[in-house]
Amino acid sequence: MKRRHFNQLALASLILPGAWRSIARAASAPRVVVIGAGFAGATVAKYLRVWSHNSIEVILVEPGRAFVSCPVSNLVLGGSRQMQDITHSYDELIKRYGIQLLQASVSAIDAAQRRLRLDDGATLRYDKLVLAPGISFDYSRLNAMTGVLLQERFLHAWKAGVQTLALQQQLQAMRDGGVFAITIPALPYRCPPGPYERACQVAYYLKRHKPRSKVLVLDANPAITSKRALFERAWAELYPGMVEYHASSDLNAIDPDRQTLNTTFERVKFDVLNLIPPQTASRLALDNGLGNAGGRWCDVDYVTYESRQARHVHILGDALDSGLPKSAHIATSEAKVCASAIIALLAGEAPDPAPVFANTCYSYVSAEEAMHVANVYRFDAASREMKPAPGGGVSQARSASEVQEARSWAVNIWHDVLG
Repeated sequence: MKRRHFNQLALASLILPGAWRSIARAASAPRVVVIGAGFAGATVAKYLRVWSHNSIEVILVEPGRAFVSCPVSNLVLGGSRQMQDITHSYDELIKRYGIQLLQASVSAIDAAQRRLRLDDGATLRYDKLVLAPGISFDYSRLNAMTGVLLQERFLHAWKAGVQTLALQQQLQAMRDGGVFAITIPALPYRCPPGPYERACQVAYYLKRHKPRSKVLVLDANPAITSKRALFERAWAELYPGMVEYHASSDLNAIDPDRQTLNTTFERVKFDVLNLIPPQTASRLALDNGLGNAGGRWCDVDYVTYESRQARHVHILGDALDSGLPKSAHIATSEAKVCASAIIALLAGEAPDPAPVFANTCYSYVSAEEAMHVANVYRFDAASREMKPAPGGGVSQARSASEVQEARSWAVNIWHDVLG
């Protein structure tokens, strides 16, 4: 399959459900509340309105004022993109699709009564709830990092926004000859290739501005988790001697005063530390009893994305224990399956029993070259899980042409989510 056709499949809408006609005849519109307006939440809100012909009331609860894209955000560190390039308005969702955007945070979920409590004490009723809360960061094994001040000093920037700019400023202020260290947690974490792309972008900046410096990648995993050969070749050919990779290097302790850290095998001195901690589903999900047996992620029925812990609560995106990559593209694909299923369920009809979707992920190794990985996933009725299917693949080599494709992918997915 050609990559252009694969991307068209991956970004295409699902077949319009026929159930909207039944909903439209109802005496009052059912209300779906969506928590979180990232890739998953904004997409499910939009398609609930579009595919129901506006017959479902959709309330989108989001504390942020704008949508900031994690994909492409590493290029801000490299210096080839600005924050305004990855920041987008929610205006089209409101004006064009009639979604009600409520700028607030949710403090509690009462699944039995189908009510939410907001941070200001107000309550909000729902017929269906979609939770797209993203991730939380787990510093529990790092005693020195339990304080907020150290977390603000040693940034993760794994949620694009304020920390992206702050990490960029730390990089720019670092001395020539310094060490920029990146710690990578064990899988699962958000965006498997993201830390390695970040190492490329930091090296891209350093090569031009601080060429005596080094990028130290301390990976808790036994090997690079995505596009391994491509990243290894990029580091060797584009940044020889500048990127140093250490596998199976779990972060054990940190001395903030001496600016050293201990991994499984060694003590490391750094000038700037990009500490990407282990991750879990959002605390909102876990604290309201929606976690799985392991207590870190959430389990759902992959035909409807309804939680296995609470009826009428659907969960999407990076919070899931799905075995799939925690990527923006996966999140939007899940959102469309969920929107279709909710419309069918509200109309008393059966949802699609065999959902299929695709995922494409681009990584920029510089400002001029990129590469991709793509996969198709199908629902497996026996295991009740989404599993890889034939199709897709990995770039044979990084290239300038893939930069153009990566830019088109970003523009298309941003429009699909928000436009």
